[in-house]
Amino acid sequence: MLSVTEALSHILSHSHPLPAETVPLTRAVGRILREDIQADRDFPPFDRVTMDGIAIRYEAFASGQRTFPIAGTQFAGQPLFSLTSANECLEVMTGAVLPDGTDTVIRYEDLTTENGMATITIEEISVGQNVHRQATDRQAGEVLLTTGTRLRPTEIAVLASVGKPTVAVSARPRVALISTGDELVGVDEMPLPHQIRGSNTYMLQAALLTLGIETSLNHLPDDQEKMTRGLSSILAENDLLILSGGVSAGMADFVPAVMMALGVRERFHKIAQRPGKPLWFGTTDTGKVVFGLPGNPVSTTMCLFRYLLPFLNASMKGQPESTRYATLAEQVLFKPALTYFLPVRLTSQPDGSQLAYPLPGSGSGDYANLIDANGFMELPADQSEFAAGEVYPVLLFGEI
Repeated sequence: MLSVTEALSHILSHSHPLPAETVPLTRAVGRILREDIQADRDFPPFDRVTMDGIAIRYEAFASGQRTFPIAGTQFAGQPLFSLTSANECLEVMTGAVLPDGTDTVIRYEDLTTENGMATITIEEISVGQNVHRQATDRQAGEVLLTTGTRLRPTEIAVLASVGKPTVAVSARPRVALISTGDELVGVDEMPLPHQIRGSNTYMLQAALLTLGIETSLNHLPDDQEKMTRGLSSILAENDLLILSGGVSAGMADFVPAVMMALGVRERFHKIAQRPGKPLWFGTTDTGKVVFGLPGNPVSTTMCLFRYLLPFLNASMKGQPESTRYATLAEQVLFKPALTYFLPVRLTSQPDGSQLAYPLPGSGSGDYANLIDANGFMELPADQSEFAAGEVYPVLLFGEI
């Protein structure tokens, strides 16, 4: 049986960089950038007013002047105005270009205005206050985003600001999610006493949507012949198959045999871990990949974050995400010689570290327990006692 490290190494060895494709900016969120993005102009592109008020030349205030005739108004979006007299001022609005001949902005809260005159009511101001100077954020030509960046809403804003209506991103694999088992019914159905509603594929679909990957949802019964026909069609139309259930040692766990019959080569089956021991992984000669995830919800969730997402990140970014760590808050005992993925509640500490509180729940079927958790702590197989204060890797799946 493979260790966790060996299994992940096998999986990542079958990841292949996906080609780039160009998509509209409005469809790029969640995707992986495949080009460097440079600033096409300075950020900000001009000396920008950051408060509504008046713009003056500081030397007039320094010489004792407090009341200034208002010579005009510079609105945001207007071309540059000029102040012709150092003893006057211009009203300015947030976002406007700082008028030529001025260098300091006093906000309305620190003024009185009457009969075309503005009087400064505070004793101290500083030269350049309330002005966002040109190029203080980034300079024209500077790289703002690099290849491999995941495009969040903030990156989408940057792309818009540099005039990118389309952008090169990693192509998305064609992915099918397949639940198996006669015990499962649809979310819109009322289960009989011996049935449950299927949830794993919805969880997987939601996780992959955060990567910009759209998926199809499928369900197959515990019938080897029907499963073979169904998976044959699904395999022909997709690059990646992710199955939930049917990979353990039960009499109705047909996935490994069906995959073999369809020409999918088993790379490994079972990992020395809890939960998720029965994980199955295979590939075809044409480069298609199949993950057979255990059907228990906690097992499925853990395997998603420990194996499937790193595989997808390696395929789309060229590398998996970096490892995160946290400090165990309480002692944990776990005797089996297996890597233990312990559900935990992570909380941020003042020094920026994370403290992990164990939430073991009642086993790999206790998916309700994951509502209270926001990650798994990975405890090594060569220990049975894990002391409070020790640091271990964590897989984060929720907000801290």
